[in-house]
Amino acid sequence: MTSTPTALWLRCETKTFEKRAALTPTTAKKLLDAGFQITVEEDPERIFDIEEYRAVGCTIAPYNSWPNAPLTTTIIGLKELPPNDDSPLPHSHIQFAHCYKNQGGWERVLERFGKGKGSLYDLEFLQDDIGRRVAAFGFHAGFAGAAAGAIAYAARQGGKGGKVQPLNPYPNEQAMIDDVKAKLGGSGKGLKALVVGALGRCGRGAVDLFRKIGLEESDIYKWDLEETAKGGPFQEILDVDIFVNCIYLSSSIPPFVSPAQLSQAGSNRRLSVIVDVSCDTTNPFNPIPVYDVNTTFDDPTVEVTVPENSTPLCVISIDHLPTLLPREASEQFSNDLLPTLFKYSNRDTERTWTDAAKLFREKLAAAEAKIAGQATA
Repeated sequence: MTSTPTALWLRCETKTFEKRAALTPTTAKKLLDAGFQITVEEDPERIFDIEEYRAVGCTIAPYNSWPNAPLTTTIIGLKELPPNDDSPLPHSHIQFAHCYKNQGGWERVLERFGKGKGSLYDLEFLQDDIGRRVAAFGFHAGFAGAAAGAIAYAARQGGKGGKVQPLNPYPNEQAMIDDVKAKLGGSGKGLKALVVGALGRCGRGAVDLFRKIGLEESDIYKWDLEETAKGGPFQEILDVDIFVNCIYLSSSIPPFVSPAQLSQAGSNRRLSVIVDVSCDTTNPFNPIPVYDVNTTFDDPTVEVTVPENSTPLCVISIDHLPTLLPREASEQFSNDLLPTLFKYSNRDTERTWTDAAKLFREKLAAAEAKIAGQATA
């Protein structure tokens, strides 16, 4: 008797400017060769042409048709589903849902799964046997974030303010490096940057970009737990040109930089660009409480209120920075995820998947309890 193949449906990404894919033609073929059934939706924004998927044997489906997929099919994507939609979700979904750390509206996101009897395997919380994430975009997030910060610095003429033009994806890493160096006048030499979370994947990516655009090693300040243990705010952050936050936030910590600190510093501040790669904008524990909105590739920066006659200060808080390098980031992420996807057919017994399912049930229960409390308040 032949068992039914495990079916995965790669949905389109509806987030503006998102060009990455959870499955690439390369990884889709490996799953097909392993006996999976792979359906791929058309998506005009995706960096990979639909014909690349068709050529390796994937079934092709119309754009955004996943709600009509068989309920036995698992929907896989990257970014969250469109906001302002409370329709039930009856499928199993593999994606980044951004609703497990009390982000704004988290309970309503999970409520949709409860209504539809569906389930969520959040990509951020798929972990191996020693608690490490099985796949992450961290390196490319840090790399692209540092590049965006340097572009903003150049556009604002080294702290004099000015409009930052929309950011567009690059075909490869070298094209990004060349463009950033050109915008800086040939090199980033002379710039000072501080990276918090420098020992993690994201931080390593930011440091790598700064090196490749020409910053002196002594001008790249690499901070991690040891350097931040004393608690912020930190004067050292105000003494560099670009500050890149790459930490993984899991609990309340003192702010790295604060409105009061900026006010007190007045004109005695060098800092002109903050890149919040971690992007915990709506998290109640946000360690950079000088802004409260996410920015976009179309409008990359938001101004921070600072005293008159002091250096203008902006924040970049784009929550999908790796899409600036969509092909390379997708290939790296999807290949890292592949060994775990191979085990998805046994998700009821494989620890990575059972742990993710348990976490979903816990978060769903918390969401339902919060909503019930709101109804009776």
